[in-house]
Amino acid sequence: MTTVLITLPSQLAREAQRSGLISHAASEKWLSEKHDTQLVDELFAAMDRIATVDESAAMSPEEVAEEIAAMPAERRDKAAR
Repeated sequence: MTTVLITLPSQLAREAQRSGLISHAASEKWLSEKHDTQLVDELFAAMDRIATVDESAAMSPEEVAEEIAAMPAERRDKAAR
């Protein structure tokens, strides 16, 4: 178990205490929900970045095969230098 110290304005702390927001269960639930929301936000942000990728920049299977086939010759050339 980890202890977290949070500094709040006195008025806010009193109101939160009265409304039951300052408790182990409430804090755990709130942090868990915020964490889940953050993960979902990060997922959607990644999906947005993926959507902006220019698919025409992707290599065809033939282009990949050509690059792989060219690698031994490139390595020989570099080794000969």
